[in-house]
Amino acid sequence: MNANFSVIEADFIQIKYKSFELNNTNETLIFTSQNAVLSVLQHSNIEVLKQKTVFCVGLKTKALLEENSFTVEAYTGYAADLAEIISLVYADQSYTFFSGNLRRDVLPEMLKENGIPFNEIEVYETILTPQKINTKPDGILFYSPSGVESYLKENKITDEMCFCIGNTTANALQTITENIIIANQPSVENVIIQCINYYKS
Repeated sequence: MNANFSVIEADFIQIKYKSFELNNTNETLIFTSQNAVLSVLQHSNIEVLKQKTVFCVGLKTKALLEENSFTVEAYTGYAADLAEIISLVYADQSYTFFSGNLRRDVLPEMLKENGIPFNEIEVYETILTPQKINTKPDGILFYSPSGVESYLKENKITDEMCFCIGNTTANALQTITENIIIANQPSVENVIIQCINYYKS
């Protein structure tokens, strides 16, 4: 709004935390989203997990973990990059992956392919909450593939410019439009900066 844009803001997904057991966690923990961290933080046995090594995806996820006394050994911007680092450098460890119901297959598939022992605990659910936007926008800011999916249930994309937080989100639009700009860094702030820069120039 400081850039003199009119903004329509709507939540196209909701997050629901799930109850889960922590009986069989491995030596190293993997988080690919802040939602997984927030769900795990509510568990009564959280102090046990804080003693373990943690790998994660995203700077915000890393910051949230560290604020809550976890030690993050490795982090990347994308799950595919994290899977590659694990396979190349940390293949001798075993992992527990805290995930959501709509998580991408890339990380668990690469761990399986490389024979790396892991288990997965689903700790949150992403619920699509589609809604109709009656005013046609010039640009749309997308922060997840599920956000894209939810938006398209009630709306069409024609010539709007789509600003995406990362490659995975952009991939969800590839058959819909070529008008895609991907953030330099996978952060909410960088998506906004890309949008402002595009229209300023």
